[in-house]
Amino acid sequence: MAKYILTLDQGTTSSRAILFDHEQGIVGLEQKEFSQIYPREGWVEHDPMEIYSSQYAVMMELITRRGIHPGEIAAIGITNQRETTILWEKETGRPVCNAIVWQCRRTADIVDDLVKKGFSDHIKKTTGLVPDAYFSATKIKWILDNVEGVKEKARKGEILFGTVDTWLTWKLTGGGNPKSGVHVTDYTNASRTMLFDIHKLNWDDTLLAALDIPRSILPEVRPSSEVYGTADIQGVKVPISGIAGDQQAALFGQCCFNKGQIKNTYGTGCFLLMNTGNKPAESSNGLITTIAASLPGDVQYALEGSVFIGGAVIQWLRDEMRLIIDSPDCEFFAGKVNDTGGVYFVPAFTGLGAPHWDMNARGCIVGITRGTNRCHIIRAAEESIAYQVDDVLRAMEKDAGGTITEINADGGASRNGFLMQFQADISNCAIVRPAIYETTALGAACLAGLSTGFWSGINDVKSHRKRDTVFTPAMDAGTRKTLLVGWHKAVGKSRDWATT
Repeated sequence: MAKYILTLDQGTTSSRAILFDHEQGIVGLEQKEFSQIYPREGWVEHDPMEIYSSQYAVMMELITRRGIHPGEIAAIGITNQRETTILWEKETGRPVCNAIVWQCRRTADIVDDLVKKGFSDHIKKTTGLVPDAYFSATKIKWILDNVEGVKEKARKGEILFGTVDTWLTWKLTGGGNPKSGVHVTDYTNASRTMLFDIHKLNWDDTLLAALDIPRSILPEVRPSSEVYGTADIQGVKVPISGIAGDQQAALFGQCCFNKGQIKNTYGTGCFLLMNTGNKPAESSNGLITTIAASLPGDVQYALEGSVFIGGAVIQWLRDEMRLIIDSPDCEFFAGKVNDTGGVYFVPAFTGLGAPHWDMNARGCIVGITRGTNRCHIIRAAEESIAYQVDDVLRAMEKDAGGTITEINADGGASRNGFLMQFQADISNCAIVRPAIYETTALGAACLAGLSTGFWSGINDVKSHRKRDTVFTPAMDAGTRKTLLVGWHKAVGKSRDWATT
C-alpha cells in the first residue's frame, strides 16, 4: 500500500529528496550540493547533467537508507529553481551547454534592446513580468545566438528547451531513452519565462518572434497537479503528478489558498507572494504578476516580489569571505553586538530585484568605521535580508490597498530566530513560522498527492498544517524609522553602479 509522497526539490545550490507521510510529517531527507559555475563576472551557470545526477542520487539514497519499497510511494512531486534555462538535443538528450541560472546577468543587453524596441508594455500586459535578464526568454535567445549550430538545429525541431522541472521530468520519464521523455512544464514555471501569456494560458507568438525563438522547442504547459508520466524506480512505475516552481510550491505548502494570504520564502533569494485569486492583479509598484500553483480548472494568480540575494549573502560570508564556518553561525555572531554600529550591507551582487529592478546595481557595505568588527558585518548581512523583504512588503501593501499584518515564513533562513525577530520588528507585522520548514517541498507533495487521491482534497491538506512560532514586533516606531532611512540611503549608493 502506498504510504508516502516523494518530493524532488531541485534548488539553486543543492538537490534534495524528501519523503512525506499522510500527516505531512517528514519521513526522511537527503541533500547534495552541486557546483556553482561563474565563467565571467555576472555570469552564473550549472551543469545540467550534475543537476540530474545529484537529484537522482539523493532520491535513490533516500529510498535505500529508509528501506522504502518503491511501491510504497504514491507519487512524485517536483519543485525547482525557476527561470534557469536548459537546452538539449532531442535525439541524444545531451545539453547543448551549461544551464544559464536565474541569477545570471549576461543577457541584460538583450533586455535593453527589447525595451528600446517598445516591448515593455506588451511584456507586462501579456506575461505579468517586467523586462529583465532574470527570466528565461533572453537566456534562450543567448544560447541560440551564441552556441554554435544550436539555432539551426532548433529550427529543424532537434532542440528542446526546459526549465529545471522540464529537464528532470524528461530524464525521469525517459527511462534512459532520451527520445521517450515527456516534454512538459506547468503553468507556474511557464509564467516565469517571459514568453507565456498568463491570460490565454499559451505561449506568446509576438515575443517568440521578437526573440527569434522557434515554438517547437517549447514544452507543453499543464496545470500543477495532474499525472504527467511515470518514473521507473527499481522496476516500479511511480507517477510524477505534481510540478510547481519553488515559490509557488511554497505558497501552496503554506496553505495560502485564499485571496490575500501571503508567504515569504527565505532561500538563496527571498520571494514574497500574495494569492490574488482567479484574476491576475497588475502591479503599479514594481511587483510582478504570476500564476500560482493551481489545480485543474481552477487557475489562481499571485503578486510576487523577488529579492535576488537573500540567504546567498550568508553563503558569501561563509565561502568567499570566510567570516563564518557554517551558515547557522550567523545567528550567534549577530547576537554578539547590540546593533550594526551604523553599518549597512546591500547585497546587490546580481542587481536589485523588486521593487527597484535595477540590473546595474551592485553590492556595497557602507558606514564602516575603525570600530567595525566581524560581528557588525555579519549582523548587517543578516539585517539586509529583512530590509529587502520589507521593501517588497511595502510595495505589496500599496498594490493591495491595505496593511499587511501577518506573513507566513519558510525556507532555510527562517530557522534563524534573530532574522525572524528582526523581520517582525522592521516590518511591524507578525511572522508565522510553520512546524514544517520544508513548505516548498511540501507544496509539491500536496500537488502530487491531490492528483493521485493520496489526500482527498484541499481541506484534507489544510487539516494537517501546524504552526511552530509566531514572532511579534518589539521595536519602537522611532528606531524603526531611523533604521529604514539609513537602509534606503545605502540602497541609493548601490544603484546604477555598473552603468558604463
